[in-house]
Amino acid sequence: MNYDDQMKNRVKRIEGQLRGILRMMEENKDCKDVIIQLSAARTAIDRTIGVVVSSNLVECVQKANESGEASTEELVKEAVNLLVKSR
Repeated sequence: MNYDDQMKNRVKRIEGQLRGILRMMEENKDCKDVIIQLSAARTAIDRTIGVVVSSNLVECVQKANESGEASTEELVKEAVNLLVKSR
């Protein structure tokens, strides 16, 4: 799968969020503020997973249609299973 710059930038932003959270912990910031930032990072990760899975699904369906290897239904089920496992 080809990971485009938008996907990579999402992960870089998450990396920055996590570094900021670690800095907050090192500075003994309030627990509430740390939890809010952790929750924001988790949401960003969940959304990134969705983008990667959906992009992969589109790519796989296109390839399957061209080659006739796998059914679209199987690919959709696999994508849904990936999303479920990520939760």
